[in-house]
Amino acid sequence: MLTAVQDWPGRVGYWQIGVPPSGPMDDLSFRLGNVALGNDEGAPGLECTMAGPALRFAESTTVCVTGAPTAVTVDGRPVPSWQAVAVPAGGVLDVGAVSGPGLRIYVLVRGGLSVPDYLGSAATFTLGRFGGHEGRTLREGDVLVAGGGASNPAAAQPVPMEHRPVIGGHWEIAVTEGPHGAPEFFTREDIDTLLATDYEVHFNSDRTGVRLIGPKPDWARADGGEAGLHPSNIHDNAYSVGALDFTGDTPILLGPDGPSLGGFVCPVTVVAAERWKLGQLSPGDTIRFVPIRTAHAASRSELGLGRRASLSTVFGRGGDGDDGVIARRDGSTQVTYRRSGDDNVLVEYGDMSLDLALRARAHALHQRLEAEKPAGLLDLTPGIRSLQVRVDPDVLPVRKLMGLLAEAEDQLPEASELVVPSREVRMPLSWDDPSTREAIKRYMHGVRADAPWCPWNIEFIRRMNGLESVDDVFETVFGAQYLVLGLGDVYLGAPVATPLDPRHRLVTTKYNPARTWTPENAVGIGGAYLCIYGMEGPGGYQFVGRTTQVWNHRHPQRSGPFEDGTPWLLRFFDRISWYPVEPDELLELRAETAAGGAGGVQIVDGSFSLAEHDRFLAENAESIAGFRATQARAFGAEREAWSAAGEFAKTEAKEVAA
Repeated sequence: MLTAVQDWPGRVGYWQIGVPPSGPMDDLSFRLGNVALGNDEGAPGLECTMAGPALRFAESTTVCVTGAPTAVTVDGRPVPSWQAVAVPAGGVLDVGAVSGPGLRIYVLVRGGLSVPDYLGSAATFTLGRFGGHEGRTLREGDVLVAGGGASNPAAAQPVPMEHRPVIGGHWEIAVTEGPHGAPEFFTREDIDTLLATDYEVHFNSDRTGVRLIGPKPDWARADGGEAGLHPSNIHDNAYSVGALDFTGDTPILLGPDGPSLGGFVCPVTVVAAERWKLGQLSPGDTIRFVPIRTAHAASRSELGLGRRASLSTVFGRGGDGDDGVIARRDGSTQVTYRRSGDDNVLVEYGDMSLDLALRARAHALHQRLEAEKPAGLLDLTPGIRSLQVRVDPDVLPVRKLMGLLAEAEDQLPEASELVVPSREVRMPLSWDDPSTREAIKRYMHGVRADAPWCPWNIEFIRRMNGLESVDDVFETVFGAQYLVLGLGDVYLGAPVATPLDPRHRLVTTKYNPARTWTPENAVGIGGAYLCIYGMEGPGGYQFVGRTTQVWNHRHPQRSGPFEDGTPWLLRFFDRISWYPVEPDELLELRAETAAGGAGGVQIVDGSFSLAEHDRFLAENAESIAGFRATQARAFGAEREAWSAAGEFAKTEAKEVAA
C-alpha cells in the first residue's frame, strides 16, 4: 500500500516556491538500509506504508529491508531484515504487512534504483505528480531499473541491533521551543500543557502531516488581527519540517511533503535528528514532546549510537528557556530572530502588521544571502514580513549563522529604495466556481457543518468586511491588483498576494479546522491575503473562485506562459489582476494550458517602486482610513457574534477522513 521511490535528503533548494523535500519519512531506517548494502546513504529506494510489495527481479540482486517489523521472504523462504539478502535471477522478494508497531517499511537495493531526477532529486511527491516512477505510487506490473548507482559491497555489513531505531507505541520526541511561543501567542499554561500531554495520533494523517488529538489552547490573544479572526492566524511565514502547526485548534506535525508557507502558529519544532520518528507514528500511538536545548541536539548526520545517546542525556532540561526567540534587535526596523528546530532561523521584521516596507526588508536580506551563498546554507524562504534561513547545522551552526545575519543587517539598504521587476499578470477567474462549491459541501459533510463561513464563503467575506452585497465583493476582487509577496503558499508556486490598494484589501479568517480537500487552482482569501492553490490538497482560505494552472506539469518542456526551465508561473512581486470567465470557459482554458497553450494568461513586464507606492498611500490616506474603519467595525461585530455563539469555546470539530 502506497509504495513509492524516495531518496535522501530529497529535493533541497525549492522550499521558497512551494516544492517540499519529500524523501523518506523515516530517513534513519532508509539510510541505515543503504549503508548495510554499501550504497551511498541517500541512494533511491522504496518507501512502503503499512505493507510492502512483492517484487520479481530479472537479475540477481542484493537487497535490504528495514523500518517497521514485517515478514520478508525470498521465493517463500523467510529472510532477515536489517541486513543484505541475495535475491536470485527470477526470484521474488515478498514484503508483508507491518506486524506492529510502526507504519513504514523500506526496501533498498544494491546500487540503488535508477529513475529520472526531477529538480535534482529522485524523490516522489505524489501530490505534485512528479519524481520517482512517473510521479506516483507503484502499481502491479511496474518495472524499475535496479543497481545503476555506485556501491561498495566490501563496506556492506548488517545494521547492529543497537543502531536500529526503537519503534514503539508511545514516543518521546525531542523538540526546541519556537518559533511561536508564550507569552506572545500561547499562554504559559498552554505551553505547560503541551509539554505535559500525551497526544494521540489521529487516523487522518499522512506524509504531509501527522494530525494529533489533544487539548485546545486557551491562547494569549483574542485574534490574529489582519491575519485572521482565530488567534492561531498569523501573517504567512515559512514552515519547518517537523513543526507542530496549530491550524486553528488542531495540532499537526508537518511532514516531508508538507507545505512550505502558511499562516498558522507553531509553538515547538522537532529537531532534525528526531524527525525520522514521524515516519513511524501510527494511528492510536501517543506522543510526549520533550524540550531540549538546541546546542544539545544530536547531529542529523549521525547514524549510530550518538544519535540516540546525546538526546537521552538531555531529556528534561527544559529547553532553551527563551520562548523560541534567539535574539531581538532594535533600530528603525525591529528584528526578531525566532528558532524553528535546530536547523532554521526565522528572521522577522517589525510589528505584526501588513507593511510592504517589511517585505522589502526581507527581500533585501534574501538577495544578500543568496549572493553570498555561505557554506551550509540550504534554503531561503520569504514570508510576508520574514525570511526563514535553513542550514545544515553540522556545516553552518545557528550560532555562526546569527553572526552572519547581524553583519548583513548592518549593511542592508533602506527599504524605501526598493525598485524590483514586477510583471503585470492578468488571469481568468471563474467566480464562485462549481468546484469550490463542491469543496465547501464536502467540508460541511465531512468536517463541520456549523462553521460561520458555511454554506457560502463569499457571503462570509461580505459580512466580515461590512460590504452591502456580494456584488461589492465581486467588484472589489476584480478591481484589485494583487502584489505577490510569497510563493508556495500551500504548494507548487502558489502565490500569497495582497492588494496594492488597501481599499481592495478584504480581510477574512481561515477555516478551523482546515479543509482536507481543495480543488487545484482554487482562489481564496485568508487574512488580508489571496492565494491560488497550486494543486489539490488541504487548505483554509475562503473561496472566491478558480483560475488556470500556476504550475507547469509538462516541465521540463517549455509550455505556454511558463518560462524555460521554471515550472512555476509567477515570481515574487508580480502583480496579478483578474478578468471574469464562465465555468465552462475556464475548463477550456485549463485544457489549453495543459496542452501547452497560454490558457488566457497575459503577461506584461514592468517594475514596482516602494517609494511610488508610499506616495499613493499618502494621497489616498483619508479614503483608505474610512474603508478600514468600516472594515474594523464589521470585523468586531463578527468576533462578538462568534463569542456569543460559543465559537471560540468549542473544544473540537467533527473530523473524519477525506
